[in-house]
Amino acid sequence: MNHRTHDDPGVYRTGGTDAERQLRFDRGTLLLEGVAELPVGLDAWFQYDPRIDAYRAPAHCYSAVIGPLKGRLAGNRAPRYQRREWICALDMTPYPHQREALAAWQAAHGRGVVALPTGAGKTLVGLLALAWTRRDALVLVPTLDLMHQWYALLRAAFPDQAIGLIGGGYHEPQPLTIATYDSAARHIERLGDRFGLLIFDEAHHLPSEFYRVIAEFSLAPYRLGLTATPERSDGRDADLPELIGPIIYRKRPEQLAGDVLAAFQVRMVHVDLSPAERSAYQQALDERNAFLQGQQISLSSLDGWNRFVMRSARSSEGRRAMRAHRAARRIAHATPAKLRALGMILANHPGAKAVIFTEDNATAYEVSQRFLIPCLTHQTAVKERQTILERFKSGAYTAIVASNVLNEGVDVPDASIGVILSGSASVREFVQRLGRILRRGEDKQAVLYEVIARETREERVAERRRTTVHGIPGRRGQDEKDGNILIKKAEESVSQPSLWDDSQS
Repeated sequence: MNHRTHDDPGVYRTGGTDAERQLRFDRGTLLLEGVAELPVGLDAWFQYDPRIDAYRAPAHCYSAVIGPLKGRLAGNRAPRYQRREWICALDMTPYPHQREALAAWQAAHGRGVVALPTGAGKTLVGLLALAWTRRDALVLVPTLDLMHQWYALLRAAFPDQAIGLIGGGYHEPQPLTIATYDSAARHIERLGDRFGLLIFDEAHHLPSEFYRVIAEFSLAPYRLGLTATPERSDGRDADLPELIGPIIYRKRPEQLAGDVLAAFQVRMVHVDLSPAERSAYQQALDERNAFLQGQQISLSSLDGWNRFVMRSARSSEGRRAMRAHRAARRIAHATPAKLRALGMILANHPGAKAVIFTEDNATAYEVSQRFLIPCLTHQTAVKERQTILERFKSGAYTAIVASNVLNEGVDVPDASIGVILSGSASVREFVQRLGRILRRGEDKQAVLYEVIARETREERVAERRRTTVHGIPGRRGQDEKDGNILIKKAEESVSQPSLWDDSQS
């Protein structure tokens, strides 16, 4: 099988005398110079630029145009990247699903998105792709945590190779480089010709308005996207085929459970609001809904939510409605009944490592104070955060609580219990949180608990998320797009049914 792009920089003589007929890279575009008339079939890409008397095309179309141009160019000065023999020093034994993913990507001409659950070894697929393409490569990551993880991995895999960093205070491009999305987007006009392979970790970030230029301004013919859930709430995941390539391989968590990942269950735990909380919750909803009805706004769509945000800022009535919305949300998220349920869950799993997830900092801090559990939020200092994670991994801490910061890019391999006290309707968030406890261990049985307040918006959010997770089309709006991810549903009680009866709420 040979699907490689013949992209060697150099001279391609056609027997003519026009030595100026060449292709070169210019600030995120391709320039075709010395051509009096555009060759047939290339008008879909190139447009005439009268300022420089040349034809210009987006850089990302390089792999599509270099073939038709091969017999017409005197010189190809567009790519600066080189061929490399990447010899990996690690003893890599891929799982069958990793070999299948690589084969699917190769069959797609080295372009496409691989969707695998957290813990299923997406980074190894990236290393295999790197070895196959044999080109200078740029690895894109959304966070500094992931930059550090990739740096450690690539240093171990290629100990004799200088690993470049762009981001986090560094700007050191090398043939093998790691960059944050933020930094790459700012510098891609100058770097777009330096790499033949782009590896987009957490590729669902790429289609945003700011980050997409990384793919658009690069001429890299080989592109690999890695993600657990490619779907985006704004629908821009539809742009991934153009930016990277189509989804060419996908595995769901339960397809790998018990083999590559730990066996797992998802358990629903329902609690009730107290009479006083119920009254306050309903009062807040009534105030919010009166404003929504007067403005003819429905929150069943993302557009409706955006209209609510904008109009709530224009009047005192609107601001009261937004405060009421947040108050209702806070009541459902932080009811004391959830903390009692959490206490029961932890008591039923003595000694097991647990990660507790919240949607807001206030609830995370309350859990931390009540149960004497270390807390991680976006406000946690870098050194303190690292210390907490190291002590959790070593077993000095058996539980940690976090508000969103552990959703992505953090490795907590020993955790077997996850507790979601509050969250969004996002399928991605749910799968990422599930992934925190799916690292395989000997005889490990992972359990993810969802603690939900009855007869609140949380029930509807959880139901929409579950229907999408089960592959049943849910309502569009603030949810993620439909994803074909199946989660094993288990609504057993934790130990005894009496733990979750009304008297406990």
